[in-house]
Amino acid sequence: MAQKQKRTKIVIILFIFVIYFFVAARPVPKEAVLTLNWINSVSGAEVLQKTDDEPALSSFDNLLPFTLGDRFGYVDPSGQFVLNKIKRNDIYLSHNMWTEYSAEPSSIVLGNIADNSQITIENTRGYPILLDNRIFIFGSEQNSISEIDVFQNTLWTYEFGAPLTAFDAAAGLVLTGSLDGVMEVFNSAGERIFYFEPSGSRYSVILGCALSRNGSRIAVVCGIDRQRFLIFERLPGSVGEYKIIYHEFLETGFRRPVRVLFVDNDQRIVFEYEGGLGVYNIKSRRVVHIPLEGSITAIDQSGERGFLFLITSHSESQKKLTGIRFPPDNLLGISSSPECMIFMKAPFSSDNIFLGRSGGENISSQLVIGGGTALISFNLEEK
Repeated sequence: MAQKQKRTKIVIILFIFVIYFFVAARPVPKEAVLTLNWINSVSGAEVLQKTDDEPALSSFDNLLPFTLGDRFGYVDPSGQFVLNKIKRNDIYLSHNMWTEYSAEPSSIVLGNIADNSQITIENTRGYPILLDNRIFIFGSEQNSISEIDVFQNTLWTYEFGAPLTAFDAAAGLVLTGSLDGVMEVFNSAGERIFYFEPSGSRYSVILGCALSRNGSRIAVVCGIDRQRFLIFERLPGSVGEYKIIYHEFLETGFRRPVRVLFVDNDQRIVFEYEGGLGVYNIKSRRVVHIPLEGSITAIDQSGERGFLFLITSHSESQKKLTGIRFPPDNLLGISSSPECMIFMKAPFSSDNIFLGRSGGENISSQLVIGGGTALISFNLEEK
């Protein structure tokens, strides 16, 4: 009898072990690894020369615009500079165009990276912004916006009732936010197609806004005391009708412009809040809050392949590079804890910084960090 009970206990223990093995076992996750790719100095570096019989650059997806210290330009994935210029005035860079202008510009220099051409646009009376392959001019008092073409023709102009505090453009649309707390969307002809005034705060102001690449969603941080994070989604079959699909009050708020970005192929939205970074998952419609020390001074704007990088400032020269892995959703659609998201922290010292991501379908994802006078590229791999 005792021998039989012993065998029964062994069978029960083995059965429990097998059940535990299949139910509780989890695959070992791959680790994110940064491997050095190249280092290049922006001071006196040679620029890649294009011969007359070579065609103009047809794709800009793999060129990374950069600003570092008194230099700006474009670098390709191999570390070759396509453009490397001394910054003498204010600049604005997009993926295929760049501008240089003075503090009170009456004209701007517009450069095209495709053919390395430059033109001077006269009588702008404002400040240029290059987004969505378009050229916008903010009025000198920040309460008007115009779109112009490369032939210096004004395509449309719109005047606002208060200074603009936030701006974005994508999918042929323009999104604006103003000091009086008004959010507006315009079509490619400059016609207003959506108007909204978020309420519920003592001081109404739009501090940050972003459009998804297809224009179907809008993310906004607005208001002071209390500050809020809002997400709008376009109604099916509509051109300019949006509804709120997510709303969150933030504990404490900024009194300055706030970063709001669609990343990870528009699958997530990241936004600043006092003391950290919020990550909204489009699929699960939930937010994870990641506490951070210091102030965010640079942030990776792609978040591709499920990774996001940012640099925080802790003093004039002390910085920290932080790597974030977006957590997978569990069966309930709830993201993992913030502790599981931060996979690296690397302090360093530099007065001047730059942070960017480059890569493509046939090119491995690269993280490019700038400090001092050097750009350093790392390949992002999972092993």
